[in-house]
Amino acid sequence: MSWNRTSWNCLEICDSTMTGDVKPGGVKTNLPRLVSMALIGAGLIILGVAALIALPDAGILASDGTSAIPVAVDYPAPELQLNDLGGAPVSLADHLGQVVLVNNWATWCPPCKAEMPALQAYYEDHRDQGFTIIAIDAGEPAADVARFVKNYALTFPIWLDPTQVAEVAFRNPGLPSSYVIDRKGNVRLAWTGAIDQKTLEKYVTPLVEE
Repeated sequence: MSWNRTSWNCLEICDSTMTGDVKPGGVKTNLPRLVSMALIGAGLIILGVAALIALPDAGILASDGTSAIPVAVDYPAPELQLNDLGGAPVSLADHLGQVVLVNNWATWCPPCKAEMPALQAYYEDHRDQGFTIIAIDAGEPAADVARFVKNYALTFPIWLDPTQVAEVAFRNPGLPSSYVIDRKGNVRLAWTGAIDQKTLEKYVTPLVEE
């Protein structure tokens, strides 16, 4: 865009309308203020675009409340040995013969928080059928995790992963990411994002009932 006399006339009219601050001869006296306002506006636009770009990657539930949809897969579960929230050593191999939902999560993750009540409710409904949930926290201090577990009244096993080896083992694309391991030790379902109880019933329950 070239700045000709017509362009300056437009600025003069607009600025004089707002402030009445125009020198004789039509020379605008408040250009620094307009430049500052333009820079602030551009900054807000950039921040807004960045937020819109970031939201899909976060896996947050859609505005209509739709759930993440599990995808059918079939591969051996990785070997994984960590410590639980009490400091005891634990392993995925200890749960062979159960259906296990591995949930990789963090206390700072909004979609992780959103799905926790659904995970807890589903666990309570199916734990007597040889089903369990193992929620593996991604590298946070035990005290922070324990506080979260208490606040959300979680009763399924919580494992700590200070070096985030679970994310590497499962090749997580983001948080939360979940995987359902069948009784033979094979990963059968996988998804990223928050899930609701209805979707868990639809996709996970058939594996529990096999």
